Amino acid sequence: MEIKEAQQQVDQWIKTYGVRYFSELTNMAILTEEVGELARVVARTYGDQSFKEGENKNLGDEMADVLWVLLCLANQTGVDLTQEFEKNLSKKTKRDQTRHINNPKLR
Repeated sequence: MEIKEAQQQVDQWIKTYGVRYFSELTNMAILTEEVGELARVVARTYGDQSFKEGENKNLGDEMADVLWVLLCLANQTGVDLTQEFEKNLSKKTKRDQTRHINNPKLR
């Protein structure tokens, strides 16, 4: 699935089942909450914390939640994430072409 298709599917879902988009501010708060939930799973999976009784190791689901809200924000603010991602990748490639290769900390 292309990013553009994902944006379209989210938009269709919102129009069919979600009534309307939450406000941009609400979605930003929700995105922050979802990133926190993802961080919790990463901390418990790869860090020093352990899962509490009843908690699930749902890394993929938490990542999908973050992506969902990000797609909502892109749709409601008119951002074409495919185009923006391509521009961002180009920017990073130009800026960091030798930066990481020459970083002795990464060897």
